Amino acid sequence: MHPRLSRLLETASTVILGKERPIRLSVCCLLARGHLLIEDVPGVGKTTLAHTLANLLDLDYQRIQFTSDLLPADVVGSSIYDTDTRSFRFHPGPIFHSMVLADEINRSTPRAQSALLEAMEERQVTVEGETRPLPQPFFVIATQNPYTQIGTFPLPESQLDRFLMRIELGYPDARAERELLLGEDRRRLLSELRVSLPKDHLLRLQAEVRHIHTSPALIDYLQALIRCSRESTNYRNGLSPRAALGLLHAAKAWCLMEGRDAVIPEDVQAVLPAVAAHRLRSDSGAAGAAEAVEPLLRDVPIP
Repeated sequence: MHPRLSRLLETASTVILGKERPIRLSVCCLLARGHLLIEDVPGVGKTTLAHTLANLLDLDYQRIQFTSDLLPADVVGSSIYDTDTRSFRFHPGPIFHSMVLADEINRSTPRAQSALLEAMEERQVTVEGETRPLPQPFFVIATQNPYTQIGTFPLPESQLDRFLMRIELGYPDARAERELLLGEDRRRLLSELRVSLPKDHLLRLQAEVRHIHTSPALIDYLQALIRCSRESTNYRNGLSPRAALGLLHAAKAWCLMEGRDAVIPEDVQAVLPAVAAHRLRSDSGAAGAAEAVEPLLRDVPIP
């Protein structure tokens, strides 16, 4: 594995115990310049994971608590009249940070959720007719509670499609939970974290991802997966072109993390559940991401 990324993952695993794969997928999503959705029950470490990555990457971090009374202006900012200059002055909202945690995003109304759409897709926001760029890098981590819980507003498909990956943390195993109970307070550990990957190095790695080689055969395999999702009777709708691009970028990032310079089918398969499951509406009643994409992996042969 890439040495700097290996150190980053090892350090993050000392705070988020027993969740090596979700941590690795989160870093992969960041390297691919995507946005991450973490869906799980309260109290399993979703917010702590976001804060851990921000500290280790030395990113300007801001948390937005999404509630039912949140307004779009609370996210993107607004113009306020300045009596000294007798003019309106724009006050940037919390979206103008390198890492934004949209905490419990599905507890806000669709109107507030939509404030993130332009920012996540185009890395800019338009307020009162003026377009303002967002910082680089720019990364949104959103957490949401299961739809079965009280007071949630399900994210529409257009919003879900803006997230490159959706992951779950789940409950820790017995060993990790015992270490958590007997170990130091997680908040204290967060305050003691040192930067593992400075921001300029992160930007350099993101640029390297774009130059990872993909063979024609690999593109054939990726296209076959996309086509199968659209033609299969297991799904109500297939993967979009945006999803296809996201899958390719995520596979390249996973390849870079593995220390290789050319994507192989196993890279695509490693990220497929996180990239595709939240975009596919399955009629099979699949409970998890792995089960949702299992028909694709089963029916599409590796070239």
